[in-house]
This record gives sequence, C-alpha cells and structure tokens, in this order.
Amino acid sequence: MSRIPPGPPSGGTVGILFSGGADLIPRYTLPEMGAIWSEQSKFDSWLKVEIAACEAWARLGRIPKKDLDVIKKKARFSVKRIEAIERKTNHDLISFLTSVAENVGPSSRFIHLGLTSTDVVDTAQALQLTAASDLILSQLKKLREVLKRQARKHRYSMMIGRTHGVHAEPVTFGLKMALWYDETGRQIERLNQARDQMAVGMISGAVGTFANIDPRVEKHVCQILGLQPAPVSTQTLQRDRHAYFLSVLAVIASSLEKFATEIRNLQRTEILEAEEFFAEGQKGSSAMPHKRNPLTAERVAGLARVMRGYALTAQENVALWHERDITHSSAERIILPDATILLHYMLAKFIGVMEKLNVYPERMKRNIQLTRGLVSSQQVLLALVKRGYTREEAYAIVQRNALNAWKNEANFRQLIEADPDVTKMLTPEEIEECFNLSYHMKNVNYILKRAGIL
Repeated sequence: MSRIPPGPPSGGTVGILFSGGADLIPRYTLPEMGAIWSEQSKFDSWLKVEIAACEAWARLGRIPKKDLDVIKKKARFSVKRIEAIERKTNHDLISFLTSVAENVGPSSRFIHLGLTSTDVVDTAQALQLTAASDLILSQLKKLREVLKRQARKHRYSMMIGRTHGVHAEPVTFGLKMALWYDETGRQIERLNQARDQMAVGMISGAVGTFANIDPRVEKHVCQILGLQPAPVSTQTLQRDRHAYFLSVLAVIASSLEKFATEIRNLQRTEILEAEEFFAEGQKGSSAMPHKRNPLTAERVAGLARVMRGYALTAQENVALWHERDITHSSAERIILPDATILLHYMLAKFIGVMEKLNVYPERMKRNIQLTRGLVSSQQVLLALVKRGYTREEAYAIVQRNALNAWKNEANFRQLIEADPDVTKMLTPEEIEECFNLSYHMKNVNYILKRAGIL
C-alpha cells in the first residue's frame, strides 16, 4: 500500500545500457529521474492533486472537515491493485480512484468532486516535468562548469581553426571551449523558459468551463503544488506547451551532438588533437587491437537523432479535436519519460567525456605547420594593403604565392620573402611579423572575460 510521500519522489536505481561497444565509464544510473517516471511516482502525483482539491473544497464548505480528515489519513493506493482494476475498466484514472476509495471508505465520495481525468493527469504530469527539468538543469550547469575549466586551462593552447574542413587561421582550444560554454548557457536559459511553460496546472472541469468546480479550487491546488493556473484550458493543457518543451530538449541534444562531433573529428588519426579518455583494459575493436574509438561521442551524436524525433511527435500532438481527444496521450507516455531520461543520460555521458578529455597541445602546434605558413596569408595581405597596394593587387600577389605553395608543397614564407612584388613594399622585419602566430592570441582574454569565464 502506498501513501502520498511528504517530499519529492524517490526510488530505486534505474539502469540504462545502450548497445554499441564497450563502455568502461561506470554504468549510468539515475535513481531520481527514474523515480519521477515510475508508476509509483505517477500515482503519488495524482494523489497530491486529488487531496489538494479536497482541501480546497473543504475550505469552501463543500466537504465536511471530518471527511477531509479521513481522506487525508486513509488515502492510499496499491499499484498492483490499480493494474488489476484497469484490466476490467480499461481506464487508469478510474482504476486509481477505485483503489483509493477502497481504502478511504464512504468519505471517498468527495474525492474527484467536479474534476475530470485530465485535470488530475495534466496537473500531476506538470509536477513530473518540472522535477525532470530540474535534474536536467543541474546536469547542464555541471557541464558548463567543466567547459569553463577547460576554457581556462587551454586558453593559450593554440590550434588551427578550420572552415569547410580546411585550415584557416589559428584559434585556441580554450576559445572552442568558451564557445561551448556560452552555448550551454543559452540552453540553460531556454530550459528554464520551457520549465516555466510546463509549470502550469488546470482544475477546470470537463471542457474547461468550471461549470462543476469552483475556480478557487484550481487556485488552491496550483498554489499548493507550486504551479500557475492555466489562464484558459479545455479538457487539457494545450499541447503547444509540451511541443515547446520537447523542442528545447531536442535543441539541447543538438548542441551536444555538435560538441560530440567536434571531439570525433579532433580524434581522427590525421588530426588527433584531442580524444576521449581510453581506460586500461578498454577495447576499441574486436578485430583491430590498435583501435581507440570515440564511442561515447558517437553515442551522444546518434541519440540526438532520437531526441529530435521525440520533438517532432510532440509537435504532431498540438492539433487535437475540439476540446480534447487522446491522440497525444499514448505518444506522451513514451516521449515525455524517454526524452527527459535520455537527455539526462546524454549529458551525464558527455560530462564524463569532457572531464577526462585528452588534449594534445603539441600535436596542435604541429598541425598548424602542415600548410607551411599558409595560415598567415591574411596578415601578408593586410600588410601589403597598409603599404599602398589596392586590396585586389595585394590579394592577387598573396594568392599567387599561396597556390604555388599548395601545388608544389613549398614553404609559403620563403615564397613571400623571394617575391619582388612583396619585398619592394615590406621590410624583412615586417615580413617576419606577418608570420608571428601570437598575433592571433592578442584578444583571447578579452573574449573569455566577455563570456564570463575569466
């Protein structure tokens, strides 16, 4: 037998294992998130709503105090009993109420007074979604702190910036982490907004008219549960709220995919500027003992696709017939628990990747030199313009030498130093300064301070 718990739902550990290779990071367990979506927690939340409604009716004189006392003392349920009743009724809320009534006795006639099923289900679900949001927000904040530490640690770890996959100009690994830190901050803001959209209750009756229930009941229930009353409702909370919430979760997952994809690229053998931690005893391939694969980053990238599918389903749920149908209900029983649990899982796994990430600054320096000075082409261009060439003239001179360096694998700086069109305008000291890579680092601290990292 179960009674309404005094605080947030809690429960046993729920383990989730996704296939796709060995994973020596400790098995992901989520007692809090798992408990939020358990049958026990769902019915506990329903009972919270029902008892709060009874309290409101008692204040309004509709339920005698002695009956309220009985309800609060005896209201309990059995999950197994609910399941047994539902096999006959084919209605989960009625089965729940029947189980509660069996324990309360005659005073149970006052439970669910004037309410419709969705008053209870949607309001209770709001409690679950806000609790799940809080756990995800906690993980996002943890990820942001990890990214901040990496940004500070590697603010001067110079690496090549790449556009279209091609070497561009130097950047730093710390700036890359600062970019992710800033993006994660926006995701926290978005999820807070989405949480507010979901922190809404509704106790307005069969079609939302309050015909059989006093609006003050809704006000009391929402106040007790920490929710805002929906300004207007039908028999449901409108599903644009849920679509927005799932869309935000999908956008967060897409950012994680973006971060994970970068790690995967940086771990490529030809680049190898950063890689996932590889534990002692870990195996990368059943056939090739040398393999060290970015399996967790790949897992995160793949699961983001699932998250976007959940968001699409939520958007399909917005259009319901008239004041209500239940086409959304069956889908939500899957997508709401799965999406929140899955995103929490993705965050936990990616935090582990970033906390233990292997970063190789020396390899970054070597990779900058792969193009033999070409990364300084813009500095040469700007120096020639400063000395009097038009931009078109300077561009043609620099590009001519750059193409020669590409085609013949020549040293770009040596070509520039030997070009009379350059040397007649620039001194050897000015040419040397064009190839000073520290030039690109002069505003690193400015950027990190602006991002709130320093």
